[in-house]
Amino acid sequence: MTTLNEAPARPRATAGRALAPDLARGAMLLAIAFAHAPLFLTDVRRGPAVLNAITDVFHFLFVNNHARPMFAFLFGYALVQLLNRQLDRSGGDWVAARKLLRRRGWWLVAIGLVHVALLVPIDILAIYGFASVVLVGLLRRRDAALLWTAGLTFVPATAIVGVGMWFPMSQGISTLTKGSIAATGQDFWTMAAERLTVWPFGLVVGGLAVVPGIVLGMWAARRGYLEEPERHRPFLVRATVITISGSVAGSLPAALIQAGVWADPSSAAVWAAVLAQPLTGYAGGIGMAALVALVAIRAGRRRNRLTTMVEALGQRSMSLYLFQSIAFLVIFYPYGLGLQDDLGLAGATLVAIGTWVVSLLLADLMRRVGYRGPAEILLRRLAYR
Repeated sequence: MTTLNEAPARPRATAGRALAPDLARGAMLLAIAFAHAPLFLTDVRRGPAVLNAITDVFHFLFVNNHARPMFAFLFGYALVQLLNRQLDRSGGDWVAARKLLRRRGWWLVAIGLVHVALLVPIDILAIYGFASVVLVGLLRRRDAALLWTAGLTFVPATAIVGVGMWFPMSQGISTLTKGSIAATGQDFWTMAAERLTVWPFGLVVGGLAVVPGIVLGMWAARRGYLEEPERHRPFLVRATVITISGSVAGSLPAALIQAGVWADPSSAAVWAAVLAQPLTGYAGGIGMAALVALVAIRAGRRRNRLTTMVEALGQRSMSLYLFQSIAFLVIFYPYGLGLQDDLGLAGATLVAIGTWVVSLLLADLMRRVGYRGPAEILLRRLAYR
């Protein structure tokens, strides 16, 4: 058993870079695009009502409160990978590895702050950077400490999201409208000042909300589930079926209320729905990572162009995540194409798909010319000095 002062067990070495983690990060960017694009709209109800209703149900079942847990899980997984690589380079020097990870976390916070100030207020880089600084000590703790931390923080993490969903749903308002970040007659500098004012609060609250996913990612990385998916295939199959099925079942009540199929639910029913949706969404987000790991088994045997492109996207996920913000700003904001007043939920979802496809093409182009990605290069130079 791992003690407090012993290095955690590592997964067996694999030849080259593992495919599944990069495929998962590439797929994750599509989930994030789905989650973020509608937030730029002034009214998600524009456009064909039937298409919007179908898209809304899809978001509740597979996107809302699924994208960030998946990101958190993969981020925690990557922390263990980074730690293992640094320990190998430094001959097992834990203190040096811890300093590196914390320095990297603080630089992520700084990059996230710039992202918020100059682009959009839905940054996740600073949140994960801050969380990694706080949680880096857990990388040396027993598995039991990781599981207890995840279990205990599930309660406040679920409550944070659930409370945010409760008011709009109890009033019959779209939960996406509640979180809208559309530019409503404000100039750039006014919007930037407002974003920076609430940024510290969002950093702390958002950091708390992602702790369970990050810690579970650490736990999974110790077992190499994504590096060696074929060896863990039976477990991954069970995990995928259980988590995604549970996520769909847990999200269905909120989806039915949101779509108006479940008319006049009681207050208790609304509370149960808005708490069940983010709680099971956590499971669904992690289950999606497990599903991608299963896909990677077959994709690794028979590689095709799409596999290579998604893998390249995952290897440059930070750069292409920032690209999404630039694309959405240009497409939706008034000082761009100004489509925030013209599209509804279905239209924004199509924009998300298009943005992800362009990201695939850009990532593949960078792969072809041997370019790692500007954000990845910058972070590495800052963290490794």
